[in-house]
Order: sequence, then structure tokens, then C-alpha cells
Amino acid sequence: MTDLTPAAPLQTPAQAAHRRAQWMEEARALIRLAAPLILTQLAQMAILTTDIVMLGRLGKTALASAAIGNTVYYFAWLVGAGPAAAVSPMIAHISGGGRFDRAKVRAAVRMGLWAVGMLSVPLIGLMWLARPVLVALHQDPQLALGAGQFVSMLSFGLFFALGYQVLRNFSTSLGHPRAALWVMGASIAYNALADYALIFGHFGAPRLEIIGSGLATSSSSIFAFVAMLVVIARSPALRGYRIFRRFTRPVRDKLAEVFRLGLPIGMTMIFEAMLFNTMTLVMGTFGAVSVAAHQIALNFASITFMVPLGIAMAATVRVGLAAGRGDLRAARRAGHVALSVAAGFMALCGVAMILAGPQIASLYFGSKTADDQDVIAMASTFLKVAAAFQVFDALQVVGALSLRGLKDARAPMLLAGGSYWLVGAPICLILGLGLHMQGLGIWIGLAAGLGAAAIAMLLRFRWLTQAA
Repeated sequence: MTDLTPAAPLQTPAQAAHRRAQWMEEARALIRLAAPLILTQLAQMAILTTDIVMLGRLGKTALASAAIGNTVYYFAWLVGAGPAAAVSPMIAHISGGGRFDRAKVRAAVRMGLWAVGMLSVPLIGLMWLARPVLVALHQDPQLALGAGQFVSMLSFGLFFALGYQVLRNFSTSLGHPRAALWVMGASIAYNALADYALIFGHFGAPRLEIIGSGLATSSSSIFAFVAMLVVIARSPALRGYRIFRRFTRPVRDKLAEVFRLGLPIGMTMIFEAMLFNTMTLVMGTFGAVSVAAHQIALNFASITFMVPLGIAMAATVRVGLAAGRGDLRAARRAGHVALSVAAGFMALCGVAMILAGPQIASLYFGSKTADDQDVIAMASTFLKVAAAFQVFDALQVVGALSLRGLKDARAPMLLAGGSYWLVGAPICLILGLGLHMQGLGIWIGLAAGLGAAAIAMLLRFRWLTQAA
């Protein structure tokens, strides 16, 4: 006779209390690590939002040009961000496995910097081809011109933006996430001043408009990288690793591991990001109002996304520490706690988007001309759809980064590719172009892709931790 009685009721009161205590302790550990990461992510979004708001003062053409240009920049950034992200689970496994070795940590960081340096050269070349690429993709020539100017200026900061991610993952994986938070806090002020000076021509600087925005962002990336080096040098807990010791000496096994983990991680991020960026280009074929509304809705959804992303980054470390010591039960618990916290927060954000869509969209404009009102109305519609996929977005990113903590990179890449490009993209095109729903159809397709990815990542994580 098959025993169908679930295991949980067989626990004694003491065992149940112990289990609850473990979950509460995991929640506290997650929140301690995630809180500064969330604030750091929000600080990064504050920099991007500052750029968007200031460009919005120049009008919809500048805003739309920057939105299209960012599709090229973020493709390049994501290719390099994969190897940078690989540093985090590598250090977490070293820390959790009882084999802690400063030399191994130092090698992981050094080879992470090597990897982003190696990738930056061809990626910068791609960025300088942004204008002809965008014209070939049937973007409005005026928008393509502005986007090309914007991206060429962004290229000067690419290596520093990626190098900052390596240094940030180094400090976070060792339990010092506040280092990056301090740096990003200072970067917000720096970027706002640089934007104000270079876009509008204040403080004796020339009025460069969209070119000035690109230069301001690049110089902010350089500032953040240098500031992070200063923080590491002044921190007794971090400077002891001497991450630049024998910097020119290759560590082939670590470099290979950075690429082996990093390239699938980068492709996983690219599959999602490029779905959104590709649909931005499709929006560009509908006109400046559509692409500006898309940029506003996407920016606000990205701001709320920073919270589950920070939680997911903490989950990478927590899951990685447990996996490094061979404790699958603790790894599953860490992932499930992170999933619950992130999904709960995003459900609340979805309600806010439904109730206050027009008010949120109007924050991005100053004068509110007739054209601006058209953008606001369309953006508020997009925000209602974005509200529907908030929980999906939380679940997919926490699921993906929990898998990263298990050093599982190839399967999530394939799952992301299938979810976004075999589910999300066809629905976007069928509804947006085939059924002439335009922007609304695009956003429904994006929601479908995120939902498929959430289900796939959760099933994969459950399967890999089933021994727990």
C-alpha cells in the first residue's frame, strides 16, 4: 500500500520550530545582504532616470533617440556583464566550500577584469557602427543619427562600467555590499551635475544636448570605477586581497571558468534584454510617440525591478555559499525565501501601476504639450500591462540568479532563449504587427515571455535541489 502521507505533519513540535527558525534566519541573512544591493541597483537606475528626465526636457526626439541608442549600448554591456557576473558565484563557492583561499579569490577577480578588458575592444567597435546598423534596421534616419552620436559617446565608458561590476561582485560576495552602495550614491550626484552641465551648457560647459548626455554617462562610469578602487583600498577587509598583485600574470583555469560561466550568463541576460530592446526598435517603426511612451513605461518598470534584482543577486551568494558546502537543503531554502520576498514586493508595485499610471508617466515631462499628453496616455496603458507581469519578472530573475548560485549557467541560457524568443517574441509580433495592436500587442507579448521564463526557471531550480 502506497503511503501518501506528506512528510511535514510527521515532524515533532521541536522539529517544526527548528525548521521555522531556519527559514527566519535565512530571511534575515537574505535581507541583510539584499538591502544594500537593492539600494545600489536603485542608485544605478537613478542615474539612468536622470538621463531620461533631462533628455525629456529636450523633447520626444531626443528621448526616442536615446532609447534606440541604448538598445545598442546594452547589447554590448550585457556581453561583457556575463563574465563580470561569473565572479560572484566563483567567490561564493570558494567561501562556502571550506577551502577559502585569498589567492583563489584574487585570481577570480583579476581574470574577471581580464575578461571584460578582452571583450571591450570589439564591443566598442560595434558601438561606433550604431548609426548604420540602426538605419539598416529601418529606424527613422533622424532618430538613428541622434542614437549614433549618443552611443559613440557611451563607448568611452564601457570598460569602466564592466570593470565596476567585477569590483562590485568581489566586494558583495565577501559580505561587503555597502562598498558599492557608497560609490553609487556619489555617482548619482556626479552624473546629475555632469548631465546638467553637458546637456544644457551650464557651469561654463558647451551645450551638447544628446552628445552631452552620452559623455556624462561615460564619465560617470569612469568615476564609479575609480571610486570603487579607492573604497577597496581604504577597506581593511578588502584591500588585504591585493587584487592587482601580479595582475599581468594569467591564471588560465580561472580565466577559462570566467568565460565558461560568464558567456552563458551573458547570453541569458541578452535573451531577455534584447527581446525588450528589439521591441523598442519595433516601437520605433510606429513613431516617436510610441517609442517615447515605451521608454517611459520600461524605465518605471525597470525601477521597480531593481528590488527583486537586488534580492536575486543576494540569492546568488546565499545559494552559492550553501552549494559550496554541499548543503542542497539550505540552497533550496535560500532560493525559496528570495522568491517569496521578491514576488510579494512586485505584487504591490503592480497595484500601484494600475491605480496611478497617468500620474507616473507625467513625472517624465515638464511642459506637458499636446504631444507630451499623447505620450503620457500611451505610457499609462503600457504600465497597466507592466503591472500584470511584475510578479513574473520577480520570479524569473530570482530563479535565474539562484541557478547561477548553483553554477548552473548553460541550462538557464537555453530556457531563457526558448521563453523569450519562442514564446514572447512571436506573440509580440503577431499581436503588434499581425493584428495591428502596435504597442499594446508588444507589451502583452513581453508579459507572456516573462511568464514562460518564470515557470521554466522555477522548475529547473526545483529539479536541481530535489535531493533537499
